[in-house]
Formats: sequence, structure tokens, C-alpha cells
Amino acid sequence: MSDIIPIIEKKYFLAEKIDCTPEVLAIRFRPEDGQLQVFDPGMFMMISGIDKKTGQKCVGRAFSIASDPSAPNMEFFVIKEPTHGEHLGRSHFMDAEIGDPFILKGPNGQFRFNPGTEKKVMFIAGGTGLAPFVSMAKHIKLKNAGTDAILLYSVKFPTEIIFKDQLEELSAQIGMKFVVTVTRPNQSAPNEGSAWSGETGHVDSGMISRHCSDILERTFYICGPLAFVQAVKQALASLNVPGNRVKADVWG
Repeated sequence: MSDIIPIIEKKYFLAEKIDCTPEVLAIRFRPEDGQLQVFDPGMFMMISGIDKKTGQKCVGRAFSIASDPSAPNMEFFVIKEPTHGEHLGRSHFMDAEIGDPFILKGPNGQFRFNPGTEKKVMFIAGGTGLAPFVSMAKHIKLKNAGTDAILLYSVKFPTEIIFKDQLEELSAQIGMKFVVTVTRPNQSAPNEGSAWSGETGHVDSGMISRHCSDILERTFYICGPLAFVQAVKQALASLNVPGNRVKADVWG
């Protein structure tokens, strides 16, 4: 892991848009200069669109990087129809076309992962807070680090599991325990429905204990909406996990 990484602002082009779930879009950008962005897994970028009429840079928003530092394109997960932040309503990314320019600035954040020193970890994600853990898991694979990892992933609906098949495959490749909990198993996402027979309910101390028998030996990474992060931090505190073993990043 690099101690100091320079923050760089430069132009990227939208290279790919992937419909992940009814609510989430995966977007991939390629750098105009062809140079890979240096970052540590867990960091984020500020992404700004460019107004097609005026050519002016739009207000930027922060998104965790889902790709590995070695990937040619940078990947992010975005909400299709956001209801908060600067882009109320329909996401700018939904209307963007392949090849459209964007300005990316970063990397930012102290939410950084080093598989060389982190030997036992538990990743706890809510919604699109999954992104940094995808980057971390890919990095574990790339470095053949052998990190003992558990991923506990909370979603509202069964249909909202981002890249489910790819996550299961990646988890098998690196030996990561992968658990999904659905908070609304009896409801369907907009225009879709799916039966669910796995874990249900919000992440709490009992759920963490069921899937992690060596709690005091692990470092915990949490990413998701504020209420989610606060609840998980309280659950870990109730399990006597030292505060210096808990790292959190908030989105939403």
C-alpha cells in the first residue's frame, strides 16, 4: 500500500454501462491519457459530468472504486434513480452515452486495504457500499494474498444483489465466505420478484456472531448508508470489538 498517493484530476470517457439490478448501474471509465490511476483498494473518486450545452464541469460526487488498481478501466456502482445529493431524481449516468467525457478526481479517503498486512478481515456492506469490497477481493486474488475474508452483504430485495454470480465465483477463487442478507425478502423490487431462502433481516450482533466465530481476531470494514454503518458499529461494540479494529465509510 502506498503511503502517499497524489490526487489527480483528469478526463475519462464512459466506456461501459451495465444494468446490474433494477436499482443499480455499473459504470466503467477509461482514462483519456491511457494511464492507470494509482489507488489503494477502498478509496474513492470524485466524478463530475460535463454539461453538453455549456461544456462546464458539473458538481462532483464521491463514488467508491469497485475495480482493482491493475484494471484498465475504473468501475463504480451508482443508483439509477437517486433521491438525495446534488443529482435529485434521475441519475446523470442513466442519460450518459458511451464515449461521453467525465472528470474524475482522486483518489481520496483513508478507507484503504493492504492484503499484505490484513490477514483476517470481515467486510460488511450495505447496498452500493459493496463497491470497495469488490475492489479489495479482486486485489486479494491478484496478489494471491491468502487473506482470510468474510463478506456480509445486506440488500433490500433478492433482486438487488450486485453481480451475484461474479461475486460467488470470486469468493470461491479466494476462499472468501460470502453471505447475503435480505431485509425485505417478501417484497419485490420494482417490476421484478424473486424467491429468497437465504439469510434475512438487518445486520446485528447475532448475525455477525453466526457467521464469524473469531470476531476478536479480525479487522472489520463497514461501508453503506449512515444508519447502516452506525447500527453495525454499535453491534460490533456490543461484541467487544476494539474501536481500532473497526474501519467505516459512509455513503448516502
